[in-house]
Amino acid sequence: MLIPVLAYYILFKYWPMGGLIIAFKNYNFNDGILHSPWVGLKYFKLLFSGSNTLQIIWNTFWLSLLNLIVGFPVPIILAILLNEVRKTAFKKWVQTIIYLPHFFSWVIVSGIVLSLFATDYGSVNKVLKLFSMEPVNFLYEAKSWTAIFVGSGIWKEMGFSTIIYLAALTTIDPSLYESACMDGATKWRQIWHITLPGIRHTVILLLILAMGRVMEVGFDQVFNLQNAAVSDVSEVISTYIYKIGLQQAQFSLTTAMGLFESVISFSLVLIANRIARKFDQALF
Repeated sequence: MLIPVLAYYILFKYWPMGGLIIAFKNYNFNDGILHSPWVGLKYFKLLFSGSNTLQIIWNTFWLSLLNLIVGFPVPIILAILLNEVRKTAFKKWVQTIIYLPHFFSWVIVSGIVLSLFATDYGSVNKVLKLFSMEPVNFLYEAKSWTAIFVGSGIWKEMGFSTIIYLAALTTIDPSLYESACMDGATKWRQIWHITLPGIRHTVILLLILAMGRVMEVGFDQVFNLQNAAVSDVSEVISTYIYKIGLQQAQFSLTTAMGLFESVISFSLVLIANRIARKFDQALF
């Protein structure tokens, strides 16, 4: 039964790693990966000598960090709130509503964002006009664009993570809540001393995995929401690889960038796991 799963990871995850040697070669189609000439660290030096490389790395890190800080607690809070709902029909209805955006592509989500925040025809600016207020360029200012970027990401994915935490909440013994209630513990005390410790393992596991994605900002989201006016904050590693690697065919240079991103992500996972080990919550 494991053969299809192993085959998938070997063929599509581990085997392509061999292509990382392109970062150390002057790759061209005629010679192929194996026969292209070695150039050592040439493209790494060229990469970090670029004028905008550090800005791109910082944008990637900053947007991912905002997603982690702002977005990570949201599914936990939602799961706890839904766990306290006693009306099953209402609970299932809310779960369906918040889980549905997970299945939308970023093309659809970006269309929704544009219809809400566009300067000329956006619903928000239309409401502002009703109150005789000037329209706001939400998508063309760095701060508002960043807020919309983070908010749209949270809205799209919070339902999926909420279901994971709801599943973790079902493993908590109900008798613990009964005992706490008999001892006079308020609802907040029950959440703090029973609910949160009960899902601690799941929270730490997902946090460690999230740390590995700190240097990864989804290409689809950024590409569909970015514009030239906010390129200073919206140009990230994934869009850089697309524009320089695919559109300009500089494969070795962008492979070097991708390898750098992977090394940093792997290091962050190790650091997060090492910290978790001190509290006996390590993933490995």
